Amino acid sequence: MAWFCVVTDAVIAEGLVKHYKDVAALDGLDLRVPQGTVLGVLGPNGAGKTTAVKILTTLVKPDSGRAEVAGVDVLADPRAVRRQIGVSGQNAAVDEYLTGFENLDMVGRLYHLGAKPSRARARELLVQFDLEDAADRMAKTYSGGMRRRLDLAGALVANPPVLFLDEPTTGLDPRSRTDMWGVIQRLVSQGTSLLLTTQYLEEADLLADNIIVVDHGTVIAEGNADQLKAQVGGERLAITVSDESQLRRAQQVLEPLGVGPAVLEEHRRSLLMPVTGGASVLAVALRHLDAESIAIDDVGLRRPTLDDVFLTLTGHAAEETRTGGSEDGVPGDKKGKQVSA
Repeated sequence: MAWFCVVTDAVIAEGLVKHYKDVAALDGLDLRVPQGTVLGVLGPNGAGKTTAVKILTTLVKPDSGRAEVAGVDVLADPRAVRRQIGVSGQNAAVDEYLTGFENLDMVGRLYHLGAKPSRARARELLVQFDLEDAADRMAKTYSGGMRRRLDLAGALVANPPVLFLDEPTTGLDPRSRTDMWGVIQRLVSQGTSLLLTTQYLEEADLLADNIIVVDHGTVIAEGNADQLKAQVGGERLAITVSDESQLRRAQQVLEPLGVGPAVLEEHRRSLLMPVTGGASVLAVALRHLDAESIAIDDVGLRRPTLDDVFLTLTGHAAEETRTGGSEDGVPGDKKGKQVSA
């Protein structure tokens, strides 16, 4: 009788720990990516996202813990893991002095696809990523969005079953970010298993089947977007005052109506506070503000977002970074560059 091993998880990490001197980049990280799904790893700079990707893609060894990718132990057989994955990091890894076609053809040759298959795959990907018209231009003439698409195309040359995207849209303008989201959605629809790290909450909400929220190197929450929002619960009373000087007073006036602390954004003259009661609490809030002669430009109720989830879970906004360091909490030099350990 023949026995077959069925791999149900494309990526598994258990108890990953990684220190850089006195900084714990990972502190017992656990995650799973079922085959054919997208796991969004959500967290700010310094949370441990990039270190996790580096371990799972065989670039860094953990201090402890275990990991498997496509059923292969990352530490026991890193070469076999590399044959199963594609990786696109935070910075587009393209040769600026080669054309788009030459970049992809070079990757195919490095994978030993052969001359003819490499050229054919390069042309195929240039069409898929809407770079056909720029195929024969040097990459240094590409926009930031075009470079990111070329970098992602390079990660797909060998048709890997598992893909790692580390903050793929960081630094892109809104239009380029939306375009990249479309590219990622098409990949997922074709059955690719994907681990996606991001600081953008709307990105995780749009693309991920499941989300883990990471802070200080460990998972602090897990679920799909709706499940995470349900952890926060309720509605949010959103107020924009006409005069920034009245924002603190508005907070004091509305505080008795809230079921949690208000979040102030003074540069936007806005206040956001968890409430219950629907339209009735909105009406009461307006009466209180009017009684205190606090003029408002906008008011409304909205459902909680992943921003609210992250703020509730961590006590700080998702875009905040650690002071005095670089990504994943690795100490930086005076210019903010990452110091290797």
